[in-house]
Order: sequence, then C-alpha cells, then structure tokens
Amino acid sequence: MNIFRLAADGAHLVAIAILLAKIWMTRSCAGISGRSQILFLVVFVARYLDLFTNFISLYNSVMKVLFLGSSIATVYFMLHKFKATYDKNHDVFRLEFLLVPTFLLSLLINHEYSFMEIMWTFSIYLESVAIMPQLFMLSRTGSAETITAHYLFALGSYRALYIFNWVYRYYTESFLDPIAVVAGIVQTVLYADFFYLYVTRVIQQNRNIQLPA
Repeated sequence: MNIFRLAADGAHLVAIAILLAKIWMTRSCAGISGRSQILFLVVFVARYLDLFTNFISLYNSVMKVLFLGSSIATVYFMLHKFKATYDKNHDVFRLEFLLVPTFLLSLLINHEYSFMEIMWTFSIYLESVAIMPQLFMLSRTGSAETITAHYLFALGSYRALYIFNWVYRYYTESFLDPIAVVAGIVQTVLYADFFYLYVTRVIQQNRNIQLPA
C-alpha cells in the first residue's frame, strides 16, 4: 500500500458515493448510462471471483465487497427501482463491441492461461473501456448534470492516480504489470477530453461567481 493507491481507492469510493447519492436523493437515473454500469458490474464480478478463496487483507476484502455491493445496487436502481427515469433512448452503445474484443484479448494476452487469471485480465481490459457508453451518451445529449460531471471526474481521477501508484511501485519495488499499466493509460486517455471540459467549466463558473453584480 502507498499514498497513491489509497488516494485512488478513495477517489473511486467518492465516485460511487456521488453516483448513488444522486440516484437516491433525486429518485432519478437521468444522465447516467445503465450500459456503463452493467459493464462495471461485469468488471467487478470477473475480478473478485476469488473473494472467498483468496484472502489478502481485511482492507482488500472490504473494498471488494464495497465495489461489488455498490455496483449491484446501482444496476438495481437503474433497471428496476427507478427504471422510469432511465433514458434508454440515448443510452444505445452496443455492449458486444466492448465485451467480445476485451474477452478475446484476455485469452490472447494474459499472465497465465488459467480461468481465474483470464477473468482478472478480462476485467482489467473491460474496465479500461467500460466508461465508453457513458461518454457516448453524453455526446448524444450534449450536456451532463453537474453531479454526473463530478462523478465522472472522480472516476477518472481514480484511474489516473493508479498510474502514479504503478510508477511508485516500479521505483520502490521494481514491480511492473504491463497489462494493468497499458489498460490504465487507455482508460485515462478516454477521460482526457472530459477532464479538459470539466476543468474549464469549473474555472468559468468560479470567474462568474467572482464578477461583481
């Protein structure tokens, strides 16, 4: 563990908390891609198949439960409890375009040709592109609620911080996982344009607040 890993996990939890709070408090899923949330659920299920068979630490197990539970809750809210508010007309990105290539890639490039390792590798590849339906939905609607923008920024920050975590581990532990690093860089690049728009939007809002009446 190091400060970058803890900060990344913290940003991930903040992103999830923002998303669930937005859905529960507004009783609405407007602006949120259910398809991205389904992909994130697939990511966590595939990655944490070892939850009850491979104990690493209490922290690790608690985080696995939190990510799985929150992802299940989000999908439940979107597809059942608040289904009427879910914008299916704009959330149309085809999931097979992401699921099939990432699964095939996990069969071709992995650390070890075993079921658990392939599932872990599949989850890494899929997570790197799981946000695409959400970004595609934003491109179709042309705007995002402020709370949704905060969620995306926190989620992108989580992956960017993990890159610093890998750099730190390389220089302190001589540890490098090329699969995780490449996938993390791809995911961060996907967020790059959104990061720019988010930061410029915040700066503009601050300037408007500071202008005299």
